[in-house]
Order: sequence, then structure tokens, then C-alpha cells
Amino acid sequence: MAKVHYFYSTMNAGKSTSLLQSSHNYEERNLNVLLFTPEVDAKIHDSFIHSRIGLKKSAQVFNETFDFVDYVYKENKKRVSCILVDEAQFLTSKQVKQLCRICDEKNIPIMCYGIRTDFRGELFPGSLALLSLADNIIELKTICEYPSCSRKATMIARYDKHGEIVLEGNQIDIGADKYKVYCRKHYRELTKII
Repeated sequence: MAKVHYFYSTMNAGKSTSLLQSSHNYEERNLNVLLFTPEVDAKIHDSFIHSRIGLKKSAQVFNETFDFVDYVYKENKKRVSCILVDEAQFLTSKQVKQLCRICDEKNIPIMCYGIRTDFRGELFPGSLALLSLADNIIELKTICEYPSCSRKATMIARYDKHGEIVLEGNQIDIGADKYKVYCRKHYRELTKII
């Protein structure tokens, strides 16, 4: 029986690399895989899922009105062996439910990769829904960026162009150069949010 898997972490933990490796594994066996990336990220990366180590692959772009059920049931005529979603934090709750429906009705494994919380330590809507509904929740780990710290990074801090920590603002602001990842202790000390 197929399952919905949610792979989450902070930035720089290899989520997109892992997704692309999974895609490769299916395709090596001549199995059809559907890859999805959010519009907000696709605008910057020309509709490719990309990893920081240089891997990339073309993907179907989704936005907040995209209907996964319509796409998989009506538009896509090939047999689908797996669905992979990058930047899954940008899914809506409704879209997560659609992916669960596809998994349950079509017996297609769904693998979603995303960030759990934003720079304020608050859950993204897609992450909240996946944490609630996914069959498997898997944490991908990376290390705190604070000097001399080797703890697991669990939090993301946003910086402005002057190198100052940002404590307020829109939840979404794309650009890896604006963020650093920290363990909770150093995030708390740097932001005073917790």
C-alpha cells in the first residue's frame, strides 16, 4: 500500500538532492515519476527543481490554485509510479489532502520535501497539513551555522542586506543568501523570539 512521506528539515540539509535521487532511482527502472515545484520557487529557477550541489530536473509548476487531483486523474495519461513535491511547505492544506487522496485511491507513493518552520519559528501551512496527515515523517538533518556549534540545526533565521536579523515580515521571501540555520539554543539567543 502506497504512503504519503514528508521529508522535512531546515535549509541546506539536502532535501532537493534527496528528491532528485529518488526520481533517478524510479527512472532507472523505467518508471514514470511526476515532479512538482511551487511557482514561487520556479520563477527563480526556470521551473527546475535544483540542488545546491548542481543537480536539477524539470518539474510541473504548482501555485495555490493548482489541483493535483485534476492533473493526475485527467491531464496526465501515463501510469504514475511516484509523485515527488519539492518545497512542500508552499502546498495549501487542500492540496495536501488532494495528494493524500491520490495516494489512497491510485496507490501512488507521494514524497514531499520541505521546510517545517519559517524564520519566526512558525509552521508553514503545507508543513502543518503534512505533519498532520502524512503516513511517514522523516527529518533530514544538518548542522547549526553558529561558530563552533555542532548541534543539529532546527531553526531558520532571516537576515537583511546589512546582515541584521529580521524578526518580522512576510512569511515567504525567496533567496538562500538571506537565511542561516541554527540549533534552537543559538536561534533563541540571536533572535530572542523564543
